[in-house]
Amino acid sequence: MTMIKENIPSTKKNLPLKSWMNNLFKLMPGIAAVTLLAWLSILLSRFIGIELLGFEKSPIAPILIAILLGILITSIMPTFEFLTPGIRFSVGKILRLGIILLGIRLTVFDVLRLGAYGVPIVMICIASALLITTLINKKLNLPSRIGTLIAVGTSICGVTAIVATSPAIEAEEEETAYAVAVITIFGLIATLVYPYLANFVFAGDAVKIGLFLGTSIHDTSQVVGAAKVFADTFARPLALNVATVTKLVRNISMAFIIPFLTYAYRKTKQTTDRPSRSVSIGKLLPLFILGFLLMALVRSVGDARIGVHGKAFGLLELDTWKSTIAFIQTWGDNFLVVALAGVGLSTNLRRFRGMGVRPFFVGLGAALSVGVVSYFAIYFLGNFITY
Repeated sequence: MTMIKENIPSTKKNLPLKSWMNNLFKLMPGIAAVTLLAWLSILLSRFIGIELLGFEKSPIAPILIAILLGILITSIMPTFEFLTPGIRFSVGKILRLGIILLGIRLTVFDVLRLGAYGVPIVMICIASALLITTLINKKLNLPSRIGTLIAVGTSICGVTAIVATSPAIEAEEEETAYAVAVITIFGLIATLVYPYLANFVFAGDAVKIGLFLGTSIHDTSQVVGAAKVFADTFARPLALNVATVTKLVRNISMAFIIPFLTYAYRKTKQTTDRPSRSVSIGKLLPLFILGFLLMALVRSVGDARIGVHGKAFGLLELDTWKSTIAFIQTWGDNFLVVALAGVGLSTNLRRFRGMGVRPFFVGLGAALSVGVVSYFAIYFLGNFITY
């Protein structure tokens, strides 16, 4: 009996390791599936956007391809339950990790470069897009969460804002996938049309055109693609610089708009369902948003040290620092593609039937309204900006 009792503790000590290994084995098939789909989507994005369409950077986001392929696979193939744990892990944990790493794109200096008049233009466009999209969504009687996702995708930074907001407002995978599809389609149309439209309405003014492209097109890759088309076609590279910085300022706003929307969503939900409960302030800034801000702070400090001492954090030379930033950005993008591939594979199209085409009308109204507001804001304030 003594021998058996002495062996019991050692067996218990092995249980956590065994449990961890079992969980890992359960996750691996699903993670492998979404990783393979993500890799294929990245290759297709490059082939279509660069090889076929001739862009320097593909305006067709790998995320959209990953979602569409995932939905297609789910629609034509039976469900494999052994993939589910890994897919859920990708949609949850890997998604948040990707958002955190994307914070390395931003610095406070991006805002300062745009100036006192450029930032108000960006804020006017963001506020108008949020308000107008929400009103259209209510008018069409759609779920508030899908309206919120389309609104942030239109007003802030396309797919990145959608996937960052989705867990904060407890959106379903289908709602996230639908919002991404809507935003990407209208953003792609704007990418192809707006460079020529902007050249016409702003009479070739590179600064105003850069502001317009940076505020009216949804996703970062689409903004860069459209600005590059304009810069190459009309030989005005300044527009590319202005559009890129303007878009980065929009991206920065995600840090305070998402907590605000989270507060509004939870407040509305608790008022409707559980009036007696108060909104927890601790839930307004999810850890992945704090991680996003921390990465932006790291980028800002590193850039500042480069400017003063020639080395980021006193350790990394300029070329090494740039390589490090590019490495982190690439993996942030890759993790998002993996996560959204998981969204596609977990999306059931049958749940879209009740929505019909109404979300596309929301997306159309949002895209047109933000374009119009951007034009008038730049018309009245654009002359004050020197870049």
